[in-house]
Amino acid sequence: MRPLWRCRSCGALWPCQPARLALLAEYRHDRVGLLVYLGALMAEAGDQLARLNGRPADLHERFLGWARGRGGTMFHVNHEPGAEIHHTDPFAVPTGQRSPVRRLRGRLAAPVTLWTAPGPAGLTVSSTLVAEGEPDRLLGLIDAESDLWAAVEDAGRFAVAPLGPPHRQLADRFAGLFPSPGGLFATGTWTDTPYGPVPEDAGGWVGCRLDSAREYGWALLVEATIETVDLAEDTSPLLHYRGRYHELPG
Repeated sequence: MRPLWRCRSCGALWPCQPARLALLAEYRHDRVGLLVYLGALMAEAGDQLARLNGRPADLHERFLGWARGRGGTMFHVNHEPGAEIHHTDPFAVPTGQRSPVRRLRGRLAAPVTLWTAPGPAGLTVSSTLVAEGEPDRLLGLIDAESDLWAAVEDAGRFAVAPLGPPHRQLADRFAGLFPSPGGLFATGTWTDTPYGPVPEDAGGWVGCRLDSAREYGWALLVEATIETVDLAEDTSPLLHYRGRYHELPG
């Protein structure tokens, strides 16, 4: 999120832990390319941050220090969606230093949904809420600088599909945590709708008309009217809890 250089999803200084994991996976065979890429971003961030509050002193370590190999090699990455590096996370903020509000948010299990819009564009969202009424409404918190928001703002409509346990990798891909060569929609089977493409094997989808949006915390609060609902047979939901995916037992 420029010019503050904070993560669009969690608000932490970028590159945050999820961004580092995604970069390590994407550049796992090209450490030099990763360092060149990060060096260019560091220069851009330095210029923009200097105009705001003065250039931070720790930019080199923040952008490049963590990416240097141990013994000349890249860090080992486990490519299972939602997995950790080995059994511990070397980038995790110590428990005592974590924001209590962020820790609270992590303890609230949330359904994982995929928002898409004509374009196409898409984003994994775990802050979706449905409000019954006349008319029925849908709300969610998304990244104001995401490609999805640009597409939603342009089209005035979007689709929301609840995801299930088989969609873990898809959720990581649309969250920017997993490489997507060829584009976000290059793999999988999709159903085209007037509101945006939806996964054929999702638990259904809803088509929404954009009503309004406003900044809310680090995110954008989107309010919409539900115009159409297409539900499949009952499916098990994919949940996000304490930074990992979970599913209902049994």
